[in-house]
Amino acid sequence: MKVAISGASGKTGYRIAEEAIAKGHEVTLIVRPNSILPKSLEGCRRLNISLFNKQELDDSLNDIEALFIATGARPSIDLTGPAKIDSIAVINQVESCKRVGVKRIILVSSLCAGRWLHPLNLFGLILVWKRIGEKALENSNINWTIIRPGGLNDREEDIQNEGIIYSEKDNQEDGSIPRRLVARCCIDCLKEKKSIGRIIEITSSSQQKKLALGKAI
Repeated sequence: MKVAISGASGKTGYRIAEEAIAKGHEVTLIVRPNSILPKSLEGCRRLNISLFNKQELDDSLNDIEALFIATGARPSIDLTGPAKIDSIAVINQVESCKRVGVKRIILVSSLCAGRWLHPLNLFGLILVWKRIGEKALENSNINWTIIRPGGLNDREEDIQNEGIIYSEKDNQEDGSIPRRLVARCCIDCLKEKKSIGRIIEITSSSQQKKLALGKAI
């Protein structure tokens, strides 16, 4: 499948790209100018664009079958970042997909998206803006899946026997998960029709039995 990953230079995005390549998908990396990519992604089609430029977005998504949105605001003194990246940029990507005919979108959001009373909202109301981005996708008439991971970590070791805890929206409030498992879950959603039109919350635990996505949701 021809897939694109926006935010492919981020810690979750590049892992999604690596997992997509491992599954044999044709990958396009959508990144900002001057973004640095790991060597594992050398040779992939790379497009340096602005998520706020309609024409650049449309051109980058032309002929793409599925888009993974892994963009996310980074901690900054600029408290408008979440509004720009987690809301406006997501809406822009969804609208571009509608224009050019992308049929599948998988969005990486966050546990507790939409909550007002949460410490994370001290960073520019990030969970509120994430929910606005989610709603734009839900109302798009595109085959969508929203993944809400818990606290993200970069751990790569000792995850082979770690099971993902899946739930419907607004059921989990804490917990963590390695970014690698989030990436694998995103790729699994491509082939699992039961994930379409669903918000799936995920954390992980070494005590959790490993289950295929289709059996867990």
